Amino acid sequence: MTLAEKILQEAVAKGLTITTAESCTGGMVAAAITDIAGSSAIFERGFVTYSNLAKQDMLAVRMQTLESFGAVSEPVAQEMALGARNAAHADIAVAISGIAGPGGSEFKPEGRVCFATVTATDSFVETIEYGAPGRSEVRAAARDHALSLILKAIQAA
Repeated sequence: MTLAEKILQEAVAKGLTITTAESCTGGMVAAAITDIAGSSAIFERGFVTYSNLAKQDMLAVRMQTLESFGAVSEPVAQEMALGARNAAHADIAVAISGIAGPGGSEFKPEGRVCFATVTATDSFVETIEYGAPGRSEVRAAARDHALSLILKAIQAA
């Protein structure tokens, strides 16, 4: 059973809904979930907010947060998740913002990805440094990690 199939099974069993707010993964987490037949029972919508403007317009990420911390930061990921949860009226939201590469900087290196999950009673943020294995590898690893965070949030609910 894949992570997405397990998410669907456990979310249906608990009557929970899920939304995603994705930047560097460009909808890969939403695609993994909606690839599973029956996913409409738990997934109504997701947000691909690649630009800062999209993060502000669609998820109510504050300009002050973006200016203070940059798009690839835990505070922005947390605001993305909260905004997605509120906009989608979902029980669980996951957000991802990162630098898949190529590129990056001394302060924000390639392979840095920030994650957040938000539920009615809990929030969680973390940053993972994947290094520079390549754009597709970073994106796939971030997708899989986000799916594991969703599953953890479901199991904790």
